[in-house]
Amino acid sequence: MENLEHIQEIVKRLNSLSPGQQRQVLDYILELSGETPKGISGKELLEFVDLFPPEDIAQIKKAIEEDCEQVDTSEW
Repeated sequence: MENLEHIQEIVKRLNSLSPGQQRQVLDYILELSGETPKGISGKELLEFVDLFPPEDIAQIKKAIEEDCEQVDTSEW
């Protein structure tokens, strides 16, 4: 019965939190239960910094700016 009381208290307090805070609580619960997928740390990603030449990065950035940030209003 004590478990039910804990659950009721958690739900009561959870309802008074903002949606962002509720997400934090959910993330914490998932972490406690070992269900949180582990990502890659920024330090681990640093090894890829020099993988692409600056010219390639500039080309990719230009293509994104020219093609991906456009809305075709006649498409719909």
